[in-house]
Amino acid sequence: MRPTISAVARCGAIIAFAMIVPAQSAFAVAEVGQPAPALVVPELNGQTFDLSALRGKVVVINFWATWCQPCRQEMPALNAFYRQYHSQGLEMIGLSADRPHERSTVATVMQSFNYPAAMLDDVKDDDFGDPDSLPVTFIIDGNGIVRAKFTPEVTLATEKSLSAVVLPLLPVKPAEQSSSAQDSTVSP
Repeated sequence: MRPTISAVARCGAIIAFAMIVPAQSAFAVAEVGQPAPALVVPELNGQTFDLSALRGKVVVINFWATWCQPCRQEMPALNAFYRQYHSQGLEMIGLSADRPHERSTVATVMQSFNYPAAMLDDVKDDDFGDPDSLPVTFIIDGNGIVRAKFTPEVTLATEKSLSAVVLPLLPVKPAEQSSSAQDSTVSP
């Protein structure tokens, strides 16, 4: 049985409509002031990163790629910040948008950094969706609320910009930690 012209025309109209009207995304949008979307991904080292399991900690999520120059410029500051504040309740992950066949390049780049990384293509539960641009860095507070989003157009992730947002959110404030360490010191 041959399709009628009207059936072909209807199919063509449906396809044209679908191309013009954007599909609704199944992803939650990570918006400042709103609960963070779900994110579960195996890290390059084999451990699993599960954002929901990190309640009570401040989490930095950085979307990046090896070919992205602004991303590579941010990475030393992200690493220094992670090294300084990880013991005070800071967690971090770098999600590489590189293609799966570039995994070894990503792993080589990440050998210079202390914070964990994963491949965006390996994500098991990702309600963040794919980033519109790179780099993109999200700050999630201990209650799972998105507190900041850094993009090159607005704010780069620098030690100064990270400090301004993250330090007030940490469960153990740097000043409290140093004063409690002094209090526990006994003078002769």
